[in-house]
Amino acid sequence: MIPRSMGMAAYGVVAALPCHTTVCEVHAAIGFAIVGGWAVLFSWGLGSFIVKREPNEWFWRLLAVLQVLLILQLLAGTILLALGHRADLLLHYFYGALFPAIVLVIAHVFARDMEVESDRWKVFAVASFFIFGLTLRALTTGLGMP
Repeated sequence: MIPRSMGMAAYGVVAALPCHTTVCEVHAAIGFAIVGGWAVLFSWGLGSFIVKREPNEWFWRLLAVLQVLLILQLLAGTILLALGHRADLLLHYFYGALFPAIVLVIAHVFARDMEVESDRWKVFAVASFFIFGLTLRALTTGLGMP
């Protein structure tokens, strides 16, 4: 449940949810956090590339948190499916879980095989751009937006 102190915009988003259970609201909140997190990670990587400086260990910690959040999001979505809730578009499942997982697996494979270890962050910066777009699309389809 979203506290009233968050403002009317949050209430508008919650009102737009296809369901109003706690699991549904948690799924939406994690979805917003994921989209924002991948945007931050991409921006951080882009900034690091522009200033020609490797990001610090917090970049890697954020990446780890976002990967865990994707798993938690998948679990929340699976619970919603088990409770009988279905997304209007099949693409919601692909954009929100399958495609980001594929991008992450590819990024991990590429990064692992890189000869210059200090350039591995660049792979994840690029991957974060794609995952940001995919998860944003998953969020919009989940909210019923075109």
